[in-house]
Amino acid sequence: MRRIDTRNKKTHKSKGWVPAASVAVLLFGGGAAWTGAHGWDLKESAASLRGALGGETPTDAGSGGQKGTEENSAPDSAGQPTGDGPDQPADGVVTQPAGGTSEKGGDPASSADDPLAGIAEYDDNRPLPSEPTYIDGVLLANKKYPLPADFAPGVDPEAQEAFDEMAAAARLDGFELAPFSTFRTFERQKELYDQYVARDGVEAADRYSARPGYSEHQTGLTFDIGEVNQEQHWARDSFGDTEAGKWLFANAHRFGFILRYPEGKEDITGYMHESWHYRYVGKEIAAKIHSSGLTLEEYLLGSGKGAPSDPDK
Repeated sequence: MRRIDTRNKKTHKSKGWVPAASVAVLLFGGGAAWTGAHGWDLKESAASLRGALGGETPTDAGSGGQKGTEENSAPDSAGQPTGDGPDQPADGVVTQPAGGTSEKGGDPASSADDPLAGIAEYDDNRPLPSEPTYIDGVLLANKKYPLPADFAPGVDPEAQEAFDEMAAAARLDGFELAPFSTFRTFERQKELYDQYVARDGVEAADRYSARPGYSEHQTGLTFDIGEVNQEQHWARDSFGDTEAGKWLFANAHRFGFILRYPEGKEDITGYMHESWHYRYVGKEIAAKIHSSGLTLEEYLLGSGKGAPSDPDK
């Protein structure tokens, strides 16, 4: 199987790209002045708009209540999360029979017995690897498998093409989708995470924001998605209840995307639910994950079909 992300893009630096078509839509939708006032950062401008409208911020993310949101619900610089995690504690998590092999730096016994052991927890003693982790050709980034600090591929071209195709299909059904946060550098994620820790503390921040080096956004394969002119739902659980959010959940797999942090899976993904955080994995895998209800971790590791590559070997 070909890899969704390739290693030869490792040193390419992105400039926080946002599709020109989406920006144009926002401009014509009347958001130019507001977005420009926030440095043309769509996520930040949306978060600021939410604040101006009296929107709720995820200040009590640890309570399991309603929150705005890396990995999963990470608030952005304006105080609104920007995701790498589920809203409610996981109940009845579905796992496949254990398999796989232990990883370097982990607990050989527990990893060999259950490759999902410790998957949702940070290992504070583990250094960042020199190479990213691939399982069956799929790039994996989570609390157990971090990325190198200098891994900066930018937005993956194949993922971008798939998003454009999906947005065109959504437009035919009356929904204008916009990716308000895509690739983030290690340095940008550190800025965000540090802000959330300063505001909410480490324990709460770890449920809705990825530590630097652990963010899915750093892979260039993740798209935080919202509906144009519906910025009040951007990076909020309420997006999943909108007609656009429902369309996205029902159709994203047709274009190679999965909802990365579903409800009731925090014990597996390590993050609170994010209805807007979608990850590109390719059409074949996305279809299997969507129909099975599994997370990416369960699909890649739970059945024993894939073993983590040793990035330092």
